[in-house]
Amino acid sequence: MTIMAAEPLPPHVIALLQGANPAVMATLRSDGTPVSVATWYLFENDRILVNLDAKRTRLSHLRRDPRVSLTVIEDGNWYKHVSIQGRATSIEDDPELTDIDRLSTLYTGRPYPERTRPRVSVWIDIDRWHAWNVES
Repeated sequence: MTIMAAEPLPPHVIALLQGANPAVMATLRSDGTPVSVATWYLFENDRILVNLDAKRTRLSHLRRDPRVSLTVIEDGNWYKHVSIQGRATSIEDDPELTDIDRLSTLYTGRPYPERTRPRVSVWIDIDRWHAWNVES
């Protein structure tokens, strides 16, 4: 296991994060209870993009407390993963569904099918990370 704080991500960790891998995102309820949900993500420019339905409770969690954790698991090999702890530093509406289409295309090969519900893009800055079984 590798644990790093505020260090640049090495190429082998970046390579894992650039894939369309399963991920679980955790936010904090107002009482401090963590809540985790599977999510799509995109790693870009040393940050993580997630996109949420505007009515999702975890969006209100992030607006109140920007701390977030994301664990990315190599597709087909849950023994190889990277966990990121960071902060939601940008929360913006996605009125044209541009970001959700980017995520959907990464994971499914086509634009996001639901076109009527508003979406919100959240950019996460990485504060700390650790990796398990990710070779250098």
